[in-house]
Amino acid sequence: MDQIPAINRALSEVGPRLRRLRLQHGLTLSALSEATGISKSTLSRLESGGRRPKLELLLPIAQAYQVPLDKLVGVPEMGDPRIHLRPRSVDGNVVLPLTRQPGPLQTYKMVVPAHRDTPELCTHEGYEWMCVLSGRLRLVLSTHDLVLDPGEAAEFNTRLPHWFGSTGEAPVELLSLFGRRGERMHHRARDAGRRQPSE
Repeated sequence: MDQIPAINRALSEVGPRLRRLRLQHGLTLSALSEATGISKSTLSRLESGGRRPKLELLLPIAQAYQVPLDKLVGVPEMGDPRIHLRPRSVDGNVVLPLTRQPGPLQTYKMVVPAHRDTPELCTHEGYEWMCVLSGRLRLVLSTHDLVLDPGEAAEFNTRLPHWFGSTGEAPVELLSLFGRRGERMHHRARDAGRRQPSE
């Protein structure tokens, strides 16, 4: 990568930037020296590029000008922040992986279609946490039959017989965190019949 040339270029631009800032603030080298405790000769060499800028020199200068440190250094512009995710179909659900690298915990955004409303329980290793974004999620977990509304979340050991899907009314959009090692998270779910929180 071209990291070293980019760093050297950024460092070479610090001196002229410091001089511009000083002139914009109407300060002499003597006044800046008094405000920062840095000698006039050091400040002069910093501005001319004769002294390599270091953190212990730049911090008091930034404080004297009351500007963030990146204004002195010139942080490069941020690249394109967009993430190009590719949804896939899994068991009739639209699944969008949000975790971009392998690891023990994976995060997904899922859309469960309205017609996926017939329970087919399964078991496997791991621990799952899910939060409903829109729609109503039906979660069958062992002997429990629960309905989660938007904003509600549940977690469970996936070694227990389980199934989740739509109540049949509309598609369900949810976030799912799945850990193969059984990481515990937080939960809150309400029974479809009693509609009471269960801890």
